[in-house]
Amino acid sequence: MKPSVPDYSEKNSPGNPTDFSLVLGGPFFRLLGRAHLSDNALMLVRRRIIVLALLAWLPLLILTVFEGHVLGGVAVPFLLDIEAHIRFLVALPLLIFAELAVHQRMHKVLQQFLERKLIPENAVARFHTAIASATRLRNSMLAEVLLITFVYGVGILIVWRQYVALDTATWYATTSADGAKLSLAGMWYGFVSLPMFQFLLCRWYFRLFIWMRLLWQVSRIPLHLIPSHPDRVGGLGFLSMAANALIMLAMAHGALVAGNLANQIFFLGTTLPEYSGEVAVIVIFVQCVVFAPLLMFAPQLVVAKWKGILEYGALYAGQVRELDTRWLRGGAPVKDPLVGISEIQTLADIDGGFQVVQSMRMAPFTWRAMLLLAIATLAPIAPLLLTMMPLEELLNNLFSILF
Repeated sequence: MKPSVPDYSEKNSPGNPTDFSLVLGGPFFRLLGRAHLSDNALMLVRRRIIVLALLAWLPLLILTVFEGHVLGGVAVPFLLDIEAHIRFLVALPLLIFAELAVHQRMHKVLQQFLERKLIPENAVARFHTAIASATRLRNSMLAEVLLITFVYGVGILIVWRQYVALDTATWYATTSADGAKLSLAGMWYGFVSLPMFQFLLCRWYFRLFIWMRLLWQVSRIPLHLIPSHPDRVGGLGFLSMAANALIMLAMAHGALVAGNLANQIFFLGTTLPEYSGEVAVIVIFVQCVVFAPLLMFAPQLVVAKWKGILEYGALYAGQVRELDTRWLRGGAPVKDPLVGISEIQTLADIDGGFQVVQSMRMAPFTWRAMLLLAIATLAPIAPLLLTMMPLEELLNNLFSILF
């Protein structure tokens, strides 16, 4: 039985946070809908993954069989090109599956601003305007046309041909004095498969730009933050849901790097330690893409923390002074018991709230969230450690560290 899910189509109110989705909308989304590869809730994810992955990968297999490059004939035959298989059979499905994860989690994030009464009454219209603006940008046809232009003009002609393609005879191109010459499989690879993948990836960057812009607009609104909120970020702890929703996107980036490094190691004779800088860069890049937009709320969190410290400090001082006057300066008989009096309990409650205020963080995410994202990014790269040492030796070293 098909699960009942809300309709987040473009027909709904563009300024309603309940209706907002970062991934629904735009010409490509409508094209997938007409092809019966998506619906208004992105629930056809399995069908979409199978069709798009096979469209990118299967013609390459067929054409390399026809040209004799599937298992030999060149230095890098198709079935041994780890990067191509990871790109289209691992990273591409992760990019598509990430859409469903982001759709199901992120639309709830904006609603929390209203449900927790963080938006002042006089700024609700401004909040809805920011959401409507993000929706229009998400649905922009011009934006996707520019993305396609960028993919073919920069992603294929410059990045792939000059920096990514292997400098040896491969199933997609052979080198000669006149330069690289694409095979039939290489033509499909260079003009269909790679552009489609790069478009999906660049569209993700565009969506993250929309998200960053939206958060920036919301962070300009004076929020009703609660310094003593138990989440230690004034009530903004729900923003970490956005980071958790992007785990699949982080894994896709790790898979891309893993595929590229695998080809360099197996076909060009390099070693994994030579690429420690590249691995560190991709981890830092993913961290910045996911968490940097949340830092826009840091100024308001700083103000809320110091305001909370002053207010709770004044409240605590008043209660302590009253208790001191009553019990230590002759206001109450010495024989009266202290146990169970309301002033002591009130003082303890205020002290608990004051401790929460003092422990407020300046960013609505934790080190644990950053570590989880780093692990997700590194997970696809981890198997390459086997190129440095046998599995048994790797496990022994790991156990010796842990135990």
